[in-house]
Amino acid sequence: MTAVLPETPAVDRDGVPHYRLFIDGVWVDTDTSIPVVDPATEETVVTVAVAATEHVDAAVAAAERVHESGIWRNTPPAERAAVIDRVIAAVSMRMDELAVLSAKETGMPLRVAGAIGVGFPLVHMGHYAQLTRTYEWERSGPVTGQVLSASFIRKEPVGVCAGIVPWNFPALIAVWKSIPALAAGNTVVLKTDEKTPIFALELGALLRDAGLPDGAYNVVVGDGPNIGGRLVEHPDVRLVSFTGSTATGRQVMAAAASNVKRVVLELGGKGPNIVLDDADLDAAVDGSIYAFLLHAGQACESGTRLLLPSAIHDRFVARLVKRLRTLKQGDPLDPATDIGAVMNKAQRDRILGYIEKGKAEGATVVVGGGVPTGPEFEKGFWVEPTVFTGVTNDMAIAREEIFGPVLAVLKYDSTEEAIKIANDTEYGLSAAVWSRDNQRALDIARQLEAGSVWINDFHNISQYLPFGGFKQSGTGRELGPDALDEFTQDKGITVDLSGDVSRRAYGLVLGTPPSAE
Repeated sequence: MTAVLPETPAVDRDGVPHYRLFIDGVWVDTDTSIPVVDPATEETVVTVAVAATEHVDAAVAAAERVHESGIWRNTPPAERAAVIDRVIAAVSMRMDELAVLSAKETGMPLRVAGAIGVGFPLVHMGHYAQLTRTYEWERSGPVTGQVLSASFIRKEPVGVCAGIVPWNFPALIAVWKSIPALAAGNTVVLKTDEKTPIFALELGALLRDAGLPDGAYNVVVGDGPNIGGRLVEHPDVRLVSFTGSTATGRQVMAAAASNVKRVVLELGGKGPNIVLDDADLDAAVDGSIYAFLLHAGQACESGTRLLLPSAIHDRFVARLVKRLRTLKQGDPLDPATDIGAVMNKAQRDRILGYIEKGKAEGATVVVGGGVPTGPEFEKGFWVEPTVFTGVTNDMAIAREEIFGPVLAVLKYDSTEEAIKIANDTEYGLSAAVWSRDNQRALDIARQLEAGSVWINDFHNISQYLPFGGFKQSGTGRELGPDALDEFTQDKGITVDLSGDVSRRAYGLVLGTPPSAE
């Protein structure tokens, strides 16, 4: 490996910014690099170095060395929080620049990139910093056993934590994987997707400049099977936090079991969005569009199954289609754009394949159904917002995660039937209920098998509430008041205060010792 330490993570190469890996506090170039492509234009935004397994091993070794040294885990929590505060200040100074980079690498509209690509990470980092200051790192326990003793329960870091970051919300999820782990005194190796690596690498410079010890945060870029796989199976990694598909999550869990790693898995979803017959239709229509169209549907918690009462189905769908036709799809950097591109050709073709499957299964396309036409869509990867009616819950478009701008509309005749349809899925990440009657909506929410249920809203991922899935949508939680719990381990300590040797446990086993004489 060759290492250099410039002021910024990117250097110019042939007129294009080039990002390197971040390992042990230095920027590491490799023999292989690939372009990061703008999904809307197919132009190269930056190039990025691609890791080999030797880089994973070096990153883990650096993180393990820092953990063993105690330089970070023994740093007082208030000082760890202060490092996060300085990162927040630095990101705040670069919000516009980072939002544009986010829009270019993900294809999401600039408005969304500014809010979710930069704004949410800032808010969530602030939450983690505050938790670090208020978390109960050690508390007194009860008197234990028959012997007078004092006890303590300590929350201690796990060690080297691996975070595997997907391409859809790379900045936000990089923060979820790294900042609470660091706040708890752990060290981190992130594996970021090669299609969207920019924020995770920029974060390396920001953390270094904020005072984080070299080696406490490392970033490798590469594919899942080789680079992610090596990280998951590495014997010195003690925890893996993964966001991605349920199929890959199963593989991560199986690989982590080989040396009994802890895992946090945030996986797929097929969110039911239930509109009741007393809902505010204007709010419910806009909310249902937002539920399935945020980032062109490329969100695991998307509301992709819309459940409508038979009595209002036709009226609601007509209003939904009319509203969809007012939205602008196009250049993500245009502030007027509502819907951007999908990630790449493979993603576009996968979504279009599901649309064809929906037609073959007998569902009806009432809007969209293909690729938009016009000069601005000749380059890039585009899929029209697509709505199916006549969907039943046994169809592939109702059961499988499409990860695109596709909505399946299902009818129901009673709230009991709606709940049954909503829960009839292997997933359990998100759900929503729309009603003017909060108590009625709450009664339904309590029966839904999902980690997040929103009433008269969607995608409301609050830093104050835990986020994660039921069933095959994952295990563990991110965010919420107990967010640091996932990245700590409990240690119980007792101190014998009795002074009575005869009553101690070992005295019961060994008997009374012979006289010293």
